[in-house]
Amino acid sequence: MTLRHEDVWKAIDALAAEHGLSPSGLARKAGLDPTTFNPSKRKQGGKPRWPSFETIVKALDAVGAPLETFTALITGGTAQARRPGMLGPRRVPLIGLAQAGSDAFFDDAGYPTGGGWDEIELPAISDPNAYALEISGDSMEPVYRDGDVIIVSPNAPTRRGDRVVVKTRQGEVMAKELVRKSARKIELASLNPAYPGRSLNLDEVAWIARIVWASQ
Repeated sequence: MTLRHEDVWKAIDALAAEHGLSPSGLARKAGLDPTTFNPSKRKQGGKPRWPSFETIVKALDAVGAPLETFTALITGGTAQARRPGMLGPRRVPLIGLAQAGSDAFFDDAGYPTGGGWDEIELPAISDPNAYALEISGDSMEPVYRDGDVIIVSPNAPTRRGDRVVVKTRQGEVMAKELVRKSARKIELASLNPAYPGRSLNLDEVAWIARIVWASQ
């Protein structure tokens, strides 16, 4: 097979999306210049250019993915199908993040329930309980902005550094970065530095689910 510039760049886009990041967000997480993976950097003098191997390795390290994952993203089918667990476009339930605190939309395990959801067609994951939330307000800027849509997978495992949606037993819903999870509590960092982080006892948490895609 002939390796093409566009396939490598699409693999970078897919890697970012799988971890709920934009290409610039992936670059920042990897400690690179935020513009490293931007479309403007994909050509030089009008000719396609390759990303450096060093930047790819740093991006993989930042999200805890092996090199084999990146190879699979390059050599698979479509860009969406190359992402691990992705099945291609699918209609998923959608509500606004502000509505997510209502018990009418989720069961006790954090799975979507009830008939009040809208629908949207977005890249789908294998989790049949995945759903979409539409961001409102500025509490998650600059990572997620007003109007962005995120896909949340309640069945996906969570680990340190993941972007997650957390619902407390008091009905508060927030999107944060998981800093630490112990047997007794979780520590969360705010995506917007203007807002404080949170430390919650596990008995205060109704559920926690990983953000696996964002329409950025």
